[in-house]
Amino acid sequence: MVGGDGTVLGVVIAVVGGICSVLVARVSAPRERGGPPQVMVPAAEEGEPPPGLQVSPEIWEYMSGRFDRLEADVAHLTAVVETKKIEVTALERMLRSAMRIIRRANRRLAARGETPEEVPRELVPYSID
Repeated sequence: MVGGDGTVLGVVIAVVGGICSVLVARVSAPRERGGPPQVMVPAAEEGEPPPGLQVSPEIWEYMSGRFDRLEADVAHLTAVVETKKIEVTALERMLRSAMRIIRRANRRLAARGETPEEVPRELVPYSID
C-alpha cells in the first residue's frame, strides 16, 4: 500500500479493534445484580419486630381487602366457566343426537322414495359421518 491509503486503513483497523475490545470487556465483565443497595441493619433486640419492609395497618387492610375481593372474583369466574363447560357439553350431545335423528329420518324417507329433508348447516359440524 502506498502512503495515505495504508495509514487510513491502519487507523480504521485500530479504531474497530478498540471498539471491539471495549465491547468484549463489557460483555465478559461480571455484572452486579440490580436492586437496592444493601444496608447493614443492626441486629434486632428482643421484643422488636425483625427488620424488613414495614407497612402501615391501613394500607395492609386495604390491600388485603382488594386481594380477598380478587380471589372471590376469580373463584366466581372459575365456577361460571365450569358450569358453562358442562352446559356446552350437554348442548353438543343434544346436537349430535338431533343430527342422528335427522339422518335416520332421511334414510327412512329415501327408503320410501320421498325426498329427504335438508340438513341444517348449523348441524353439519355435529355429524357423526
